[in-house]
Amino acid sequence: MTARVIDGRAVAARLRERLAAEIASLPFAPKLVVLLVGDDPVSAVYVRNKDKAARAAGFTSETERLSAATTEAALLARIAALNDDPEVDGILVQLPLPRHIRTEAVLDAIDPAKDVDGFHPLNAGLLAIGRPALVPCTPKGVMTLLAEAGVPVAGARAVVIGRSNIVGRPMAALLTLADATVTLAHSRTRDLAAECRRAEILVVAAGRPGLVRGDWVAPGACVIDVGINRLADGRLAGDVAYAEALPHAGWITPVPGGVGPMTIATLLANTLAAARARRGVGAIAA
Repeated sequence: MTARVIDGRAVAARLRERLAAEIASLPFAPKLVVLLVGDDPVSAVYVRNKDKAARAAGFTSETERLSAATTEAALLARIAALNDDPEVDGILVQLPLPRHIRTEAVLDAIDPAKDVDGFHPLNAGLLAIGRPALVPCTPKGVMTLLAEAGVPVAGARAVVIGRSNIVGRPMAALLTLADATVTLAHSRTRDLAAECRRAEILVVAAGRPGLVRGDWVAPGACVIDVGINRLADGRLAGDVAYAEALPHAGWITPVPGGVGPMTIATLLANTLAAARARRGVGAIAA
């Protein structure tokens, strides 16, 4: 058996095309504002890619670059102003933030209706109880990949490795809402390899390169590798030993080119959903 490789770049491109067509039919262009604090080079590249993709799809996209010396109070004041701006549909604060700024305080300050990253506690709570909400982009993008690849989710045994609020917890919630039977595994899970071997859908978001070995993958399982790790030689690697897993899996995402492209495309989808809901031309889907 050789796994079918899920091409995240292609799926993301099709999603952006659909968004562009939808925006072209609207009487307004959804507006996304990104706040970038400091000069982290990885964040800067990521934000440039967001701007490029947003503008190509017809969004109004602005990035405000703030000094690393910006105080928490100043950042919160800027967020409050964007919350009150009727022209702004989505607000995204790029992480990580400088150490003197509390991440939770910043994310909590964003208007939940404009929280296109889906990190506000209100949106997290709505997701947990299965009500319509803005959902974190990476796990929502994973669900799109599963659907596009035709992976059966309802009734499937799913294992999610990693319990972060950004990926692991919302990923488990989305799979549960799609009627999978979900195990949320983590660094203290006993016999992690055995848990993985029971999975028909395995989503790995641990931040540890090569954590999941090939013989951890059940025959025919769908393996979604969320990890993006920079190795000592400069190469990017996922959390799954890709070459080892390839002969075992039924489907697999590569790194790079798998989950990564879906994060930005899904951010744009969230921004359009927020804009529609705020402007009374549609609601956020459950």
